[in-house]
Amino acid sequence: MSAKIAYRSGRLEVPDHPAIPFIPGDGIGPEVWRAARPVLDTAVRTSYGDRRVIDWFELPAGQKALERGDDLLPRSTIDAIREHRVAIKGPTMTPIGGGHRSINVALRQALILYANMRPVRYFEGVASPVKDPAALDIVIFRENTEDVYAGIEFSAGSAEGARIGAALAAEGHAVSEETGIGIKLISRSGTRRLVRAAIEYALAHGRRRVTLIHKGNIMKATEGAFRAWGYELVRESYAGRAVAQPDLSPGEEVGGETILVDDRIADAAFQDLLLYPARFEILAAPNLNGDYLSDACAAQVGGLGIAPGANIGDGLAVFESTHGTAPDIAGRGLANPGSMILSGSLLLEFIGWPDAATRVVDAFAGVLRSGRMTADLAAGREGITTLDTAAFSDALVEEITRSGPAGAADA
Repeated sequence: MSAKIAYRSGRLEVPDHPAIPFIPGDGIGPEVWRAARPVLDTAVRTSYGDRRVIDWFELPAGQKALERGDDLLPRSTIDAIREHRVAIKGPTMTPIGGGHRSINVALRQALILYANMRPVRYFEGVASPVKDPAALDIVIFRENTEDVYAGIEFSAGSAEGARIGAALAAEGHAVSEETGIGIKLISRSGTRRLVRAAIEYALAHGRRRVTLIHKGNIMKATEGAFRAWGYELVRESYAGRAVAQPDLSPGEEVGGETILVDDRIADAAFQDLLLYPARFEILAAPNLNGDYLSDACAAQVGGLGIAPGANIGDGLAVFESTHGTAPDIAGRGLANPGSMILSGSLLLEFIGWPDAATRVVDAFAGVLRSGRMTADLAAGREGITTLDTAAFSDALVEEITRSGPAGAADA
């Protein structure tokens, strides 16, 4: 019988048969979820036999929720994720320029999922626009609840905008009536918990460098503060385990297992990630910078189809595909389920089932290395076998099954 994941004393308590909700999403969402689920289930079964199994159950959100006469993101869905601690979702519709707010943003803020974690690595066989895509192997920690994504905006010509404009004028900042106004929020507490998550990940995974990405040379009270608060955390909480780069003497190097925390201005970071990708390991960035960087880095290794994502808070996490709904190809078998599958691997790692997580990634790498790919990765290439969405899933299941059951050490 399935049971809920619990969170006590700062740790997840995961039963052998956890109940975990999923949101299929809109557009290609249901297809990529149908492709991902058997891969994840096979990895669990191959790793742990009948001892462990995930009891998946669906929650409404997006178009399906609207068709039922509910909100785009029903309160019951938010409550269920909070109750069950861990969930996975496909891409969901987001109106542009008006209407409902983004489901992703709403979920992150409602559940305080303050860290968006995006591992970016290269898989052999995938085409890339850069000469050495394998040199980029990073994990991006993007702040998830603040910055301009907090959604505090006032339309040009609105009464609310006029009041905010008047308040700004009183402080010496003239704002015309034809100006839309957005407010950028970056807090000390929000910064510190994000940077802490990045450092803790580095410590747990043998990474030795965390880079704070900011535009603090221009936005000194927000992104400049992000940099300062990040270094403050290092000095206060990580003595002997991490060092702030400004505290080093000229020419001094960090040795052993000590983590170096340094920083780069955002535009310089974009350039250096292309020119010197091996210099970076973990990035910690405010919301907007992190959003841009995540997609740009994914493009270096082959695109969003192979880029997983996780939204993580204290004892809560929602794993999600990082691409959009792509309604133009929905139902045609053209969708790449890779992002959803790899996000599922992150979920397995998060709940403490690392052998299953590793099997998913290894199978994914093996299928791509063999030249079997979905249409987006195969386009215009010779010697590649193009698989539809379901067939790609079948290939991964076969690869995992061929790897054989876990040994006694994995039980």
